Amino acid sequence: MIDRMKMQTSDRVDKNIEIIQEYFPACITEILAESGEIKKGVNFDLLKQFLSSETVEGQEFFGLNWVGKKQSVTDANTPIRKTLRPQVQNSLNWDTTENIYIEGDNLDALKLLQESYLEGIKLIYIDPPYNTGNDFIYNDSFQISAEEYRMEAGGAGAHESGAERAQGHEADAGTPEAEGGRMTANPETDGRFHSRWCSMMFSRLLLARNLLSRDGVIFISIDDNEVENLKLICNEVFGRQNFEGHIHWRRRHNQPNDKTKMLGIVAEHILVYAKDSAFLKKAGVGKLELTASFTNADQDPRGPWASKPWKTGSDQSGSRYRIVTPTGKILEEEWMGDEATYQKYLEEGRIYFPRGGDGMPRKKYYQSERENEGQCATNWWPHEQFGHNQGANDCMTDLFGVKNIFSNPKPIELLKAILRIANVKDGDTVLDFFSGSATTAHALLQLNAEDQGRRKFILIQMPEKCAGKSEAYKNNYTDICEIGRERIKRAGRKIRKETNVDIDYGFRSFCVDTGNRKEEYYTADEYTQPLVAMLESNLREDRSELDLLFGCLTEWGLPLSLPYRAEKAGDCTIHNYNEGELIACFQENLTEEAIEAIAARRPRRAVFRDSCFADSCFKMNAEEIFKLRAPDTSVKVI
Repeated sequence: MIDRMKMQTSDRVDKNIEIIQEYFPACITEILAESGEIKKGVNFDLLKQFLSSETVEGQEFFGLNWVGKKQSVTDANTPIRKTLRPQVQNSLNWDTTENIYIEGDNLDALKLLQESYLEGIKLIYIDPPYNTGNDFIYNDSFQISAEEYRMEAGGAGAHESGAERAQGHEADAGTPEAEGGRMTANPETDGRFHSRWCSMMFSRLLLARNLLSRDGVIFISIDDNEVENLKLICNEVFGRQNFEGHIHWRRRHNQPNDKTKMLGIVAEHILVYAKDSAFLKKAGVGKLELTASFTNADQDPRGPWASKPWKTGSDQSGSRYRIVTPTGKILEEEWMGDEATYQKYLEEGRIYFPRGGDGMPRKKYYQSERENEGQCATNWWPHEQFGHNQGANDCMTDLFGVKNIFSNPKPIELLKAILRIANVKDGDTVLDFFSGSATTAHALLQLNAEDQGRRKFILIQMPEKCAGKSEAYKNNYTDICEIGRERIKRAGRKIRKETNVDIDYGFRSFCVDTGNRKEEYYTADEYTQPLVAMLESNLREDRSELDLLFGCLTEWGLPLSLPYRAEKAGDCTIHNYNEGELIACFQENLTEEAIEAIAARRPRRAVFRDSCFADSCFKMNAEEIFKLRAPDTSVKVI
């Protein structure tokens, strides 16, 4: 029998119960669901006892608590009936790219990525709203009324005192009109001021942790307003034992004159947590080297090496002389060392010219040397090395040709350092689900161009509206997603022109939308069979075949970046994803010839539109064809 696809995200409660069953099988029991169905449940009293040598009922415990915390866990676990719809027109190099840009609520997007990228992300960097009192935050279902808050909290609710309104994060404040009110203002005068922010972050970090690989790390930018709460939340989500450090980054290059504070704020915080610190250290990346990955493509007898520019930076001085590249190009610049030192390194084979010998010289240094020196990144990151806000603003101005397109993006230097410290290697994937102006993508492209790497990114951003009087709106950008996508395109063109390096500069664009199946079909179990048969179609009329294909990928757990092509089988179009990982046909005039052609390819998975089959006999015949020609193929309908 050909099964029907669920067309909704997985139930995280079921996943969590499976984890508990693995470690505490005695705590799993059977419960009667509201539907009357018998399902697995957890004996929480017994589980508490397994986790303590004494009775824990009524005990106080150390941790962060707030009104709405339980609901935020429910929000993270509740399945959704949404999908990621391809936006080919907003993409760049759709057919060949491995990068992903997602427009929509990041809670929904994180749920839709759970199966496809479970433990598949090496680095997560986020720059969420800082809860300054001026921010808009996601208005999720856990948000409660003031009256409910007072009832749950047992009082009127403490008024949270004013905080320094430092702007400087990628999640630039938009307007509450985004996605029909999904964004909402969070003024300091609201008694739920901290609770709402904590709930918003907690639900998303719970989902984000699932996506981190075992040697993965997460970096979170924050300022003084919520750094204490964020650390307690992260301790709970990732575990105190996985805390890797607290970075203090000087975001300003000048001295502030803040008359409201005794101390002028020049630094921001970046909290760093590993998925598994013990495993991270065994894997050899727990040292947090501030370098690129060590490789040995040229079989250097001194072992794996990385490189750094021999040319001085914009804020450095050096010695000026001529260098001739292996291809004969003459370069006259200021270099890191004098000419005699350069010649010595050149003779020793420690000078590397990228781009086949045509690039700027770089000095080799070896992994063995670094290990002996014991160098690692410190938790003080000065602006001279890691960039500052003004430089980041100048970068945007240079790209777009106009000032103030986006307020206070993060500098490229900061993100490149994070990518290097996290040891993001060739083929690894980086996730940023508060992507703002897309600095993370820009930095990753630049790093790939420097070492011809194949690091990949996934960016998620709510389409927050640009204010009517903003420079962005005046320049025809209606929301932040348009700015982010355009920045990636412009940055790619600039990097390609400057380096002449051919890397993956593209991205596939998607948007979070309602599911492909009509709502009434999600509750078909409640309908009588004759009534279901009378319904004309179970799919929304505005959905293309590409929409249907990618809707299947998230349920089946396939990455969104794999190769895809459309083929012909007689009069039918079939969609071949990653050379037979999934083959689909959604045409109404499905023929036996097309079914035979798909089965002959023996794909791992095959999917059809249910209405493709003229009648039950045709469907049974298709099932028999697959049993005969492709018995290992999983066949489903939508």
